Amino acid sequence: MNFFQLLQQRKWHAVFGYLLFIGMMSTGYYYNLTFVQLGLEDFAATQLNLGADVIARDMALLAICTCLVALGFGWWMEQQCRRQQFKTKIRISFGVVLSQALLTLYLPLITTEAGFMVWVVFSSIALGVGVPAMFSMTIDLIPVRDRGYVAAIVTAIAYFAAEVFSSEWTFEFFRQQFLWILFLGAAGIGGLAFLKVPWIGSLSNQHTLSEYGIGRFVRTRSDNKSIPSRIVQQMLILMFLIYFIDSLGFLRMLKVPALMHSSWQSPVFSDRLFIAVVHVGGALIAGVLYSSLNERHLFYWIFGMFALTHLQYSLHLRTYGEGKVTLALPMMYALTVSLYTVINFSIWADLSTPKTIGMHSALGVASSAWTATFLSTGLAIFWQGRGMTLEQHIQIVDSLAMLAFLIMVLFAFFKKQEKLI
Repeated sequence: MNFFQLLQQRKWHAVFGYLLFIGMMSTGYYYNLTFVQLGLEDFAATQLNLGADVIARDMALLAICTCLVALGFGWWMEQQCRRQQFKTKIRISFGVVLSQALLTLYLPLITTEAGFMVWVVFSSIALGVGVPAMFSMTIDLIPVRDRGYVAAIVTAIAYFAAEVFSSEWTFEFFRQQFLWILFLGAAGIGGLAFLKVPWIGSLSNQHTLSEYGIGRFVRTRSDNKSIPSRIVQQMLILMFLIYFIDSLGFLRMLKVPALMHSSWQSPVFSDRLFIAVVHVGGALIAGVLYSSLNERHLFYWIFGMFALTHLQYSLHLRTYGEGKVTLALPMMYALTVSLYTVINFSIWADLSTPKTIGMHSALGVASSAWTATFLSTGLAIFWQGRGMTLEQHIQIVDSLAMLAFLIMVLFAFFKKQEKLI
């Protein structure tokens, strides 16, 4: 890793860049993974007594608004590329984190459905601005060579914290947990944004260095100019499928106490610790795979693991019903989730240049991953509200996972090299 070389060379500004990126991204993902995806649904159901159809609609609203804001802001970042500075991104990030802290603080005061919808829109604006602003810092702070390893660390921290420190999956628990984290984070980022910090100037110029600026999957012409690649469109479709399938299955299993109490929400701490450690191990393995394999083989691994995992859950439900599961099932699920999360944190920067990173991260993270997650969350809530059984639901998810894997197998046999023009 370049990180260890930087330590030996005592380039403390670059080392600080690594730590800053890891801290912001792991905290942000932990917040979205728990408070946003799980806490908001719990608040709408328990505090506002909203029905499944209404909650599904509000989750879809959150997804679509966030996506539109992210795409608009990513386009603006691309247009402002030459005048864009790292300190500007820091100041935007400060505004995003402070807004999220205030919105989280204010949420319990909402008592009506209309008020909740307004809150969702404002939250979508903060999230939509934050995606391209924060993900674009990858090119400023993390060398190409280390992006897979750094993404592995971010994923490991977020999932370990979500499993070990989130003993209750309720709105109020997540809110109390995050309020002090968000306000402390806002204070720290605000200091970097508005005070004179000598390292900021050095970090602002790193994207011009060869080891930072151009991603490993960017195609180039003979005159060294970057060109659009079909791989961007392919990755958008594949990541959308991954996040959609994952959330569609997990959010339904979340409603089955027997499945959750024997795995992710087990009252036995050692069970939750085991799953957390598997997440960490899976993330580290994914970091090595990402740094060693090309993009096509990475997705063979992901969809193969997805197909196996969901097939196991489907067979378990057909054989044993909704009873207790062994830890082998959540272990496979944790490995798969860690694998695709690492790729999502890395690949958009590696498909980008300093000019295109804002738009590519908006497309990849907000349009593909984020939208897929919350649209499938809404669909899972809607199906359950309409009386679909768990077995029927998981069979659909299993079929989608197997279909995606078979499509990838077909692509493996009809591989075509992309021409550089």
